[in-house]
Amino acid sequence: MQRYKCKVAYDGSQFSGYQIQPNQRTVQGELEKALEKLHKGKETKVFASGRTDAGVHARGQMIHFDSPFSIPEEKWPVALNALLPDEISILEVEKAESDFHARFDVTGKEYRYFVYTSKVRDPFRRHYAYHYPYALNLVTIKKASQYLLGTHDFTSFCSAKTEVEDRVRELREIEVLEEGDMLVFRFVGNGFLYNMVRILVGTLLQIGAGEILSDEIPAILAKKDRIYAGKTAPPQGLYLWKVDYENNS
Repeated sequence: MQRYKCKVAYDGSQFSGYQIQPNQRTVQGELEKALEKLHKGKETKVFASGRTDAGVHARGQMIHFDSPFSIPEEKWPVALNALLPDEISILEVEKAESDFHARFDVTGKEYRYFVYTSKVRDPFRRHYAYHYPYALNLVTIKKASQYLLGTHDFTSFCSAKTEVEDRVRELREIEVLEEGDMLVFRFVGNGFLYNMVRILVGTLLQIGAGEILSDEIPAILAKKDRIYAGKTAPPQGLYLWKVDYENNS
């Protein structure tokens, strides 16, 4: 039995999230359905670096699965993409060690969140970026983001539904990039809590709008209570961009 490590991209707008749910169309469900067809009806489980919510996209989700087939690495994407819906694409497949785990071996992740600021909404971007047509002060947004760098307890910046008890995470990089009328929020860290990126973006947008002061971030972190941070930005602007492991960049 060979373990395979795969990079997957998907458009999450028509899925009820990544993880399998009863009577719902999910990314994991489609991946396992394709693998089952390829393995002639034998169930094949996939394990991901983490789940994404309904409407959230991925350019670099990582999964692993085990297979008895000796298919060359470059042939796996061709075989699987022929069986997958158009919203999902296997980008790369490589052999992995038998003890590799797509979730537990993660050393870091990068998420990006896209906000377009044009005054008129674009119907062709409605599933892929958040429309925010209000004035923003990027200086205060960038100033506030610096307070978030480093290792903190991010309880204030995760959903109240978060089940994990250890909410200390390290944010290694935060960038706010301007690309025409698009703002790209880039976050790199050792791990992220449930809804953490969306709450960070929502809070930074409120800071840019003057609703929260940039130097309030340390106090919000110290409160360790979700009610003190800003709104949760909607899912469609969020992308799981990259997953890092010890032996990859």
